[in-house]
Amino acid sequence: MTWNLVFDPMLPVPVLIALAVVAALMCAVFLWRRMPGAIFRLLAFVAVLGALADPTLQQEQREPLSSVVALVVDRSQSQDFGDRKQQTEATLKALKERLEKFDNIEVRVVEAGRGRQVIGDGGTRIFTSLTDTLSDVPPDRIAGAVLITDGQIHDIPAVPKTYPFPAPIHALITGNERERDRRIVIERAPKFGLVGKPQTVKLRIVESTSGRGPEAGGQVTLRVLRNGRETNRLPARIGAVTDIPVMIEQGGKNIVEFSIEVAEDELTAVNNRAVATIEGIRENLRVLLVSGEPHAGERTWRNLLKSDASVDLVHFTILRPPEKQDATPINELSLIAFPTRELFSVKIDQFDLIIFDRYRRRSVLPSLYFDNIARYVRDGGAVMVAAGPDYADPGSLYQSPLAVVLPAEPTGEVIEKPYHAKVTDLGTRHPVTRGLPGSRFDPPHWSRWFRLIDIERPKGQTVMSGADDKPLLLLNRIGKGRIALLLSDHAWLWARGYEGGGPHVSLLRRISHWLMGETDLEEETLRLSSKDRSLIVERQTLGKEVAPVEMTLPSGEKKTIELEEAEPGLWRARVEATEIGLHSVGDGKFTALAHVGPPNPREYSDVLSTTTKLASIASATGGTVRRVTDDDGRAADPRIVPLRNVDRYHGNGWLGLRRTDAYELKGLTLIPLFSGLIGLALLLGLVSAMWYREGR
Repeated sequence: MTWNLVFDPMLPVPVLIALAVVAALMCAVFLWRRMPGAIFRLLAFVAVLGALADPTLQQEQREPLSSVVALVVDRSQSQDFGDRKQQTEATLKALKERLEKFDNIEVRVVEAGRGRQVIGDGGTRIFTSLTDTLSDVPPDRIAGAVLITDGQIHDIPAVPKTYPFPAPIHALITGNERERDRRIVIERAPKFGLVGKPQTVKLRIVESTSGRGPEAGGQVTLRVLRNGRETNRLPARIGAVTDIPVMIEQGGKNIVEFSIEVAEDELTAVNNRAVATIEGIRENLRVLLVSGEPHAGERTWRNLLKSDASVDLVHFTILRPPEKQDATPINELSLIAFPTRELFSVKIDQFDLIIFDRYRRRSVLPSLYFDNIARYVRDGGAVMVAAGPDYADPGSLYQSPLAVVLPAEPTGEVIEKPYHAKVTDLGTRHPVTRGLPGSRFDPPHWSRWFRLIDIERPKGQTVMSGADDKPLLLLNRIGKGRIALLLSDHAWLWARGYEGGGPHVSLLRRISHWLMGETDLEEETLRLSSKDRSLIVERQTLGKEVAPVEMTLPSGEKKTIELEEAEPGLWRARVEATEIGLHSVGDGKFTALAHVGPPNPREYSDVLSTTTKLASIASATGGTVRRVTDDDGRAADPRIVPLRNVDRYHGNGWLGLRRTDAYELKGLTLIPLFSGLIGLALLLGLVSAMWYREGR
C-alpha cells in the first residue's frame, strides 16, 4: 500500500496563493503588535485555506508489473558456421537459467534472421525482430535486451541514441578472433545476353582474417559451371579482378556458378561459390518454309509464322512445277532467281527449322539437297512435314534421301472420311498436346477433318490420332535433331473456323517450338524455379509415375521431396525457401538449379564474427559487447545484476538490467481531511479559542 496527500482546491490556485499572502501579512502584523489571540487567528486562517484547498489522504493498492527482457537469438545462416550454433545454445540456456531466478522479470526469446525475412537483400535483421517483439510493451517496463549473435547484423539503427526504449542493449558475440574466410565477390555481371554469344563476368576473390581485414596475393583455381556442368578452369589471383567469358547456351535463365577451393582452416566454404543468373535472349529464329503444290490451307503456316515477331521467315513456294509448259519466258517467272543452292547447301545450318508443306518432289531440289537436310537433322536441326496426298504418291518425300530421318513410311492409301483429331493417351502427357483447348471432351470440342494419310512402321511418339485411331501426329528425335510429321493437310479448317474451328495456333506453334528445342516443351525434364519466396519443383515425364527428388540447400543440408501430379505428365511440389543461395534438385537422371535471393547476398558478404558493428548502440544505451568465450575457448557466461537509474549497465563478468518501477493500480481509497463535521468542528474550535483569548 502507498499513501499520498492530494489536493482538489475549490478556488483557482492563484486566488488561494493571494489569500494565503494576505493572511500571512495580517498574522505578521498581529504578531508584531503582540495582539492577544494572534496565534489562534493564524491557525484559523490556515484552517480556512486548508478547507478551500480540500486536502485528501489517498491510499493506493499497487501491484508491481514485471520487467521485460528480450533475448534475441541470431538464427541466420552465418550462425551455422564453425561452432557458433553450439555456443549460441549454451549461452541461451545459461542466460535463461540466470533470469529465471528473478521473480519479477519476464523473459521473451526472439529468434531472428531465419525464414522468410532472409530471402530478400536485407541480410540479418535482428533489430527489426526486436522492435516487433517489444512493440506491445510500455517503455518503462523494458529492462533491456541481450543479443546472441556473430555481430554481422544489417539493420543496426543509424543514430543509436534515438532507439525507442531507455534500456541497455548487450551483445554476446559467438565465434572467435582467429577466424579466416575466403569468398568470391561478383563485381559486374550482365543481366541479359544473346543465345550463342559470349558475355563477360567480372569477379574478385577476397580472403580475410579476423582483426586484419582483407589480404592480397596468392593464386587459386577458379571453376566455372554453367547450368550445373563444368565448362572451364582457370587461375585467379586473390584480391584482383578477373574477367570470365561465359557462353549463353539457351533462352531463359542461364545459371553460371563460380567456385574456388577451400583454404586451410577456413571458416566456411558456402561463400566460396558465387552465382550469376543471365537471361538468355534468342535472336530471331530463322525458319525456312517450303510450300509445294497449291492448296486451300497453303497460307496457314505462313500466316502463323509471320505473326510471330521472333521468327525470320524465308518462304520458298513452287508456283510453276517443271512439267508445266507454257510460253512464259524464264526471266519473267520471278523477280530474282531463287537461291536454292545457298539455302539448302551453303547456309542450311543457319536455319532453326525447315517446314515442308505438301511438298512433292518435282526435280526442283536435287537429291543432294535432301542429303544435306538429313545431315542437318542428325546434327541438331529440325524438320516439320505437313503432309497431304503428296506424301502417299510416288513423288513423296519418303522416296528421297530424307527417308532415313522420317518417322513413318506411307502405305500409299489416302483415307477420305470425316473424323475428329484426338489426343492420344501418350499425347495427354506430352507438353506439345497436353491441355489443348477442347481436347478433354469426347468428341473433342473442335471441327472435324476429312483427310488422313495412312502409314506403317511409325517411329517416335504418336501424340494425336485420326480416323480409325490411326496416327495423325508423330514426333521423333534423330541424332541431335528432331522431326515432326503431321499426316493431314486439313489444319486450315480450324483456322477458317469451320464447325467452330479449333486450336490450330496453339498446336502448330507448340510443334514448331518443340522442334526448335524450347525448354518448356521437353518431354522428360526436371525444373526448379523460385517464386514468391518458394521453390517450385516440376518433373515433366511421359511416364505415369515419378520418383522422389532430393533437394540440396546452400548450407549442404539435403531434403527428400515428394511430388504430386498436377496434371497428366506434370508432377509438382512447392517448398518454402528458408535459405538464400543456390539450390539444386536431382532424381538420379536429371538435375536442376535455382538461385534464391540476391546473387551476392549480404548474409555471406562478410561472415567473420565481429564486436565492432554493435559497439556504438551498446555504448549509447549503457550496454556492452563481448564474446561468449574467452581466449582459451571457455564459456564466459556473465552474471545478471538488476540496477536502478545508472549510466553503465555492465562490468567485469556481469551484465546489468534496468530495474523498473512499473505497477498496476488495483484499488484507491480517499480520506478527505477538511470536509464534513471534522472540518467544521476544527474551524469552530479555532474561532472559539481566538474569541476566548481576545475577550480576556
